[in-house]
Amino acid sequence: MSGQRILVTGGAGYLGSALLAELAPRLQPAGELECLVATDVRAMPDERRLPGVEYVTHDVRAQGLEILLQRRHIDTVVHLAAIVTPGSGSNRELEYAVDVIGTKNVLEACVAAGVRQIVVTSSGAAYGYHADNPEWLTEDDAIRGNEAFAYSHHKRLVEEMLAEYRKSHPALRQVVLRVGTILGETTRNQITALFDKPRLIALRGSRSPFVFIWDKDVVGAIDHAIRTNAAGIFNVAGDGALSIQEIATRLGKRCVTLPPGLLRAALAVLHPLKLSRYGPEQVDFLRYRPVLDNRRLKEVLGYRPRMTSSEVFDFYCRSHGLGGGAH
Repeated sequence: MSGQRILVTGGAGYLGSALLAELAPRLQPAGELECLVATDVRAMPDERRLPGVEYVTHDVRAQGLEILLQRRHIDTVVHLAAIVTPGSGSNRELEYAVDVIGTKNVLEACVAAGVRQIVVTSSGAAYGYHADNPEWLTEDDAIRGNEAFAYSHHKRLVEEMLAEYRKSHPALRQVVLRVGTILGETTRNQITALFDKPRLIALRGSRSPFVFIWDKDVVGAIDHAIRTNAAGIFNVAGDGALSIQEIATRLGKRCVTLPPGLLRAALAVLHPLKLSRYGPEQVDFLRYRPVLDNRRLKEVLGYRPRMTSSEVFDFYCRSHGLGGGAH
C-alpha cells in the first residue's frame, strides 16, 4: 500500500530501532512510505538517527500524542513502548503507568486522530503461568495473566482494554501480536539471564518448555501486518519448543532438577533477605511456561517465521559464544 504514514512508539528501544531500520529505506521518494515518526521517552542520539525519520521525544504516560498524529496525518501506529526488562530503579507503579496507562493514552489518541490501524505488541505472558494451560495455547484461549508477575498482569489488562476498544471503536483496526521469547544477535533480557547461570534449574515433573522467536521475525510480522492492512490477534513464535533440559544440553551446562515445593520454600526465605532476585512466584514461571501455537500467524496473517524455536536458539548461542551452537 502506497502513501502510508506511520508512527512508532518506543522507537529508541531494542525492537523499535530494528523496526525503524526495516521501514526507513522505504521512505519516499525511494519507496512507498510518506512519513515515518518515532517517539520515545528518551531522545535518540544523533549517531543512531536514520535519514528521513522524524524523532520526537514523547512519554506515553503524558497526553498530547493526538496532536502529533493529527499534524502528521498518521494512519498507522505501531505501539511498542513498554517496560519488558525493569531496571534497578523500577517499581510496579511505574511499570503500570507505562504499560497500561500508556497504552490507554495511545488508544485514545488514535481514536481522536482518526488513525486507521494500530499494531500492538502483547506477549505470551498475557496467557499467564497456570497449571491448567493447554499444552499449546491458541489465540482463542483465555488471557489470565498472573497478578504476581507485573509484566504478565499488565499485558492481561492491556488486552482487556484492547478488547473493549474493538467493540467501541471498530474503525480502528487492531493487530495484537502475542510474542514469545525474543532472541537475536544482541538480545539481553530476563530470560537470557537465566541461560547465563552456571547451572540451569529444572522442576521435577515439568519440561518447562520455551518458544523462541527471532527478533527479525517479530519485525517481519509487524511489517507484514502493516503492508496488508491486517486485523486480528496472532501468537508470534517459531515452530516447535525446547525444554529446559534441551536448552541446558545445547548450552553445555548441567541442569539441576528440584522438587517445586523445595524451590518455592527456598525462594520464600532467600528473596526477603535479598539473597535472590526471584521470589517464590518464580516457580510457576518456570513450571507452567505458556507454549504458543503459531498456526494462525502462518495461515491467517500469512507470515511464516524464518527460524524455528530450535534454530533461533542455536543462532543466539553462536552469536553470544555459548555452548556448542547448532545441534
